[in-house]
Amino acid sequence: MIDFITLCDYLGTFAFAISGIRLASAKKFDWFGAYVVGVVTAVGGGTIRDILLNATPFWMQQSSYLIISGLALLFVLIFRKYVIRLNNTFFIFDAIGLGLFAIVGIAKAIDFGFPFWVAIVMGTITGAFGGMMRDILINEEPLIFRKDIYALACVLGGFIYYFCDLAGLPLALTQFIAAVSVFLTRVIAVKYHISLPALKGEE
Repeated sequence: MIDFITLCDYLGTFAFAISGIRLASAKKFDWFGAYVVGVVTAVGGGTIRDILLNATPFWMQQSSYLIISGLALLFVLIFRKYVIRLNNTFFIFDAIGLGLFAIVGIAKAIDFGFPFWVAIVMGTITGAFGGMMRDILINEEPLIFRKDIYALACVLGGFIYYFCDLAGLPLALTQFIAAVSVFLTRVIAVKYHISLPALKGEE
């Protein structure tokens, strides 16, 4: 029986891998190159998190993450007419992965005994840094550095996780609410063009 956080981890891996492969296809990468971008997107943030937590990176202990990334590539190849042509495909899968991975990062930091503020940072790193590495690989300006509400959605989800935990909600429900809050924050921010003001230099 897979627990909720493991399910989030696997679904987040699949969603983020698809988002990376989707962008790689737009750059006309070959299959292996697209797979590499998908893997980096899926495991990059979690790898940085585990290094900071002084833990062995999760994908080095379990091959399932590399396999799931391979299934994501297969999914894109089979349904490429729909996945590649739909402009919102990347955004939806990226937003799903962002929400799921933020919660995975928070939960792991808490399991390692760190205070909640560290957990929120780890959740943000897990959710946002894989996408940053993806964008660097495909020579795009990372989303985290744009005006878009991206990493801040993870921070908000972390605080919601914290307050739900304080309210005594069941753990699975707390994690679900926090993950959905990250997803909805990202979707609403993009739909209504909500962003932070740009930092302007000297003119």
